Amino acid sequence: MVSKSDSALLIVGHGSTVNPDSSAPTLAHAAEIRRRKVFVDVECVFWKEEPSLRDALFLFDPEEIREVYIVPNFISEGYFTETVIPRELDLSGRMTKRRNGQIWKYCDPVGNHSMMTALLLQRAHEIAPGVRESETSLLIVAHGTDLNENSAAAAKREAEKIRALGKYASVLNVYMEEPPLVADWKKLTSSPNVVVVPFFISDGLHSYEDIPVLLGIADEGQSSITSGGERREVFRRNPYKLNGRSLFYSGAIGTDQRFADVIVEQAADFDRRK
Repeated sequence: MVSKSDSALLIVGHGSTVNPDSSAPTLAHAAEIRRRKVFVDVECVFWKEEPSLRDALFLFDPEEIREVYIVPNFISEGYFTETVIPRELDLSGRMTKRRNGQIWKYCDPVGNHSMMTALLLQRAHEIAPGVRESETSLLIVAHGTDLNENSAAAAKREAEKIRALGKYASVLNVYMEEPPLVADWKKLTSSPNVVVVPFFISDGLHSYEDIPVLLGIADEGQSSITSGGERREVFRRNPYKLNGRSLFYSGAIGTDQRFADVIVEQAADFDRRK
């Protein structure tokens, strides 16, 4: 179990220089975990924003904090979790002992946790309340392309796990840039209801604009809507009526408040796996 008496939590996000919403979920989850007082300290660092990953090396007082749990707020393993984060944080493996005596524990990315399946099911149920699952198709959307091979595999894994439960008429992993394409949802599904959940950490251009255009619930060129509140209207207009069918569209799964639970459990799992 995580010891709150001498342990800190470091949440690592990607961040963005152009999308202010990119880091918002990570900061919100950190604030919630900080409120729970599970750790002595909870901090966030980012690859593309301040504070940077290198700043993390100076965030935790070795006299007060003996262990630091590092949880990557990423959907899957990949270049950032396997190369960038270990390099920037000067990690020697899953467990690194600093010269000052601190032990840094490198946890798996949040999206790999077994709780993700339940989280996706809860999100799908909440955006389409009262809709029969047996009359509904669930689409889990990832980016696709070779640049995001692991995230595509993660979406496929979650779709397979939910499909095995037999709750929905169909469960598909779909992609923006490779087959099966999210743009082909009308051909891929035949149920009267369709629920679409982006398998991303944060909302941005993809979830606000690109996917809605591919789904046919927004017109290309609506990027003139710039404020966060107006952008999020795309998630509040459910259901969308298209060709006599109802489509429900969710924000990125990583914006779910329950992600804080997954982050804490990912840190706790580090010690359980020892």
